[in-house]
Amino acid sequence: MNHPSDAVLPPHLPAGGEPGPVITRRAWLRLLVWSAVGIVLALAVVCAYALVYPERMPPAVGSIVEEITGANPNPVHLMRPQDAPLSAVALLGKQIFYDQTLSASGTQSCASCHSAQHSYAPDNAFPVQLGGAHMNQAGYRPPPSLTYLYRQAPFSIGPDQGDTDVPVDMTQLASQAAGVQRAQKTALAAPAAPAMVPQGGLFWDGRADTLQIQAIGPLMNPVEMANATQEDVARKLLQTKYLDQFKQIFGAGIVNNPSLLISEAMFAVGRYQTEDQSFHAFTSKYDYWLEGKARLTHAELHGLQLFNDKDKANCAGCHLSQPSKDGLPPVFTDTQYEALGVPRNPAIPANKDPKFFDMGVCGPFRDDMKKETQYCGMFLTPTLRNVAERKVYFHNGVYHDLKQVMDFYNLRNTAPEKIYPRDASGKVQKYNDLPAQYHANVDVADAPFDRKFGDQPAMTDQDIQDIISFMKTLSDGYKAAGS
Repeated sequence: MNHPSDAVLPPHLPAGGEPGPVITRRAWLRLLVWSAVGIVLALAVVCAYALVYPERMPPAVGSIVEEITGANPNPVHLMRPQDAPLSAVALLGKQIFYDQTLSASGTQSCASCHSAQHSYAPDNAFPVQLGGAHMNQAGYRPPPSLTYLYRQAPFSIGPDQGDTDVPVDMTQLASQAAGVQRAQKTALAAPAAPAMVPQGGLFWDGRADTLQIQAIGPLMNPVEMANATQEDVARKLLQTKYLDQFKQIFGAGIVNNPSLLISEAMFAVGRYQTEDQSFHAFTSKYDYWLEGKARLTHAELHGLQLFNDKDKANCAGCHLSQPSKDGLPPVFTDTQYEALGVPRNPAIPANKDPKFFDMGVCGPFRDDMKKETQYCGMFLTPTLRNVAERKVYFHNGVYHDLKQVMDFYNLRNTAPEKIYPRDASGKVQKYNDLPAQYHANVDVADAPFDRKFGDQPAMTDQDIQDIISFMKTLSDGYKAAGS
């Protein structure tokens, strides 16, 4: 007897019980759809993971993520200076730094020209500051920032001489370097030969080797704090409210030794600048980007790429942008000296004398190098940290914003008529702040100065805006997640 189930086949199955072609196609379609969904989901997971952790991706993927998100695919751990309470000596130095009674006018201190709220640079846009006994004497150069000097080496010529008890003869070193071609500066690349140029030191011309020596300079300068003699400085120190701190730290006998009193006071100022984190905070957006804790905008990232591009801006040729191998954060200077040929600044009172020229390393404020004329016109390359917060630029304060600075680099050689004034005959006065016999010292080898008159400038206007956007990431005080 047949069961009903055996007598009649289901209508959707052909005889023989095998699936038909329609069923097979549907199964394959379902398989393909679910496979595609799985692949898409897997890709989404991988992409999401790459976006969050670009440093864990292959370099090629990390670079793509960097372009999309602005994240650093190769984060590092920065070795910042230790943050610790100030020592007794540094606390004494801080009081000296802010003490106006140490000036002849009684109204000027170190902080008057080096404001903590302005990266220890002036808080105004004057090309030079006023000082003197009656605060009516104009200086000759804008005071540089006191930040990021804690790793500055003493002034030298050529490679570091290392530890030696033999005094270094700068004249001899300069003579040895005179016949050596200067190494070309290329962003992100070490020079092929040792740099036989001046490097290190403090002030625009490197005349001070230590923060202690630097600190005494303004106290004795007639256009700054204007003390006539070191005895005047010692007498003022003996009248300060913190004299007992001197005795506690250096012994009671220090009050009877004026030269030692001054020396220890300046040492204390140097310790304050070294120990206080505000002089080298390393809290910029770029620092946190290096550590993978912040992301750059497209403009900032493009600006960084141009900054490091040896054929474009080539900024990193002098303003080193990479951490050291042991994780020291970059201070954005190679601490070398360059003759850039910036235009003369008519707003500086000293420049009203057409015979006056500030020639940096070879004078007028240091005389030990005045015969080394191959260095005339050279000034110290400053740090670019907090550069967007400055109100004047270059050794003569001729420019007041970063757009002007970048236009100078871009157009100095390609369109000098846009940079320099013309004389009575209409001729462009190129390098007009340096005597003609020293024009050969001006850098024409390193990009972007390697262009010739009439050439296409190295950077477009948009490039310049993006580089400025990047330089703004070098300002301290950025608040990053987890910082």
